[in-house]
Amino acid sequence: MKAWLNRTGEAINQWTFEEIETPTPGAGQALIRVKSVALNPVDYKAIKNPAWTYPHVPGVDLTGIVEQTGPNVTGIKVGERIAVHTNLQKNGAFAEYAVVDARALAKIPDAVSFSEAAAILCAGMTAYEAIIQKMNTTGKETILIHAGAGGVGGIGIQLAKRLGLAVATTASTENHDWVKKLGADLAIDYKTENVTEVIRDWTNGRGADLIFNTVGRDEATADLGRLAFSGQLAFIAGGPDQSVVKPFTLSPSIHEVALAAAYASEDDRAIRNLGHMADELLKLVAAKELDPLVTEEIPAADLVKGLQRLSERHVRGKLIATF
Repeated sequence: MKAWLNRTGEAINQWTFEEIETPTPGAGQALIRVKSVALNPVDYKAIKNPAWTYPHVPGVDLTGIVEQTGPNVTGIKVGERIAVHTNLQKNGAFAEYAVVDARALAKIPDAVSFSEAAAILCAGMTAYEAIIQKMNTTGKETILIHAGAGGVGGIGIQLAKRLGLAVATTASTENHDWVKKLGADLAIDYKTENVTEVIRDWTNGRGADLIFNTVGRDEATADLGRLAFSGQLAFIAGGPDQSVVKPFTLSPSIHEVALAAAYASEDDRAIRNLGHMADELLKLVAAKELDPLVTEEIPAADLVKGLQRLSERHVRGKLIATF
């Protein structure tokens, strides 16, 4: 099979697209003939890992067809269309065939394409875990979602609107129309506006009930100044420095969101929950109640070029590579 190989742990422009041996599934695994893969920031950021043996096949999101199953696999059959967020510690998605943990698989509904299904995996599941599974949205009115033009933020906006929340998001001015079409009530240009002042004004001085930070530790720390009393802050790229808040004054709830941790935990329920989240999102896509945000499809041979564009923040929505 052909696969993209990270041979040395160097930058993505050093990866090669070449022939390697097709893997064989072991116990609890399935061999998937890959059709579409989603490109994610983690793919160009996580280029070294002590758990990897080089050359390493990168990529965390794939859709395809079940080609073969190993021992002790139940609930899926050869020939079925599936989607899966894979284990970052193992060889991954950027290949014509991939071996995956069968517990995390979700079946793709007939009404959903391979590329649409790939688009809702890492990005959609991250947003789902944060907003649906981690946060208690009962009685809450407002949410700030950072980077609404990206994959995680774009799905997050849609999920938050389904819950009846008023949504503010940060985005560059050229993306304001895009995020408002997704459902954002307020778009903030983080380059030219004071996000804290805008959120305080929008919420009549209270702060946002919920904040979903997809940016980093410094911005998450700043979010503490945008949070309502007893508000909730979920983060994916570094938690806030809570020492900036005097104890017993804000009473915040802080949520770490990390899909890869499910595999690292080796907890059976956590791994199966990956498949559950994918399944729930696929149902929404099939019902036309969620836009998977596929904005472009490219051939697998151009995958690294796509990742380079993604790293330069030249991509809106989701970029998909097809095999």
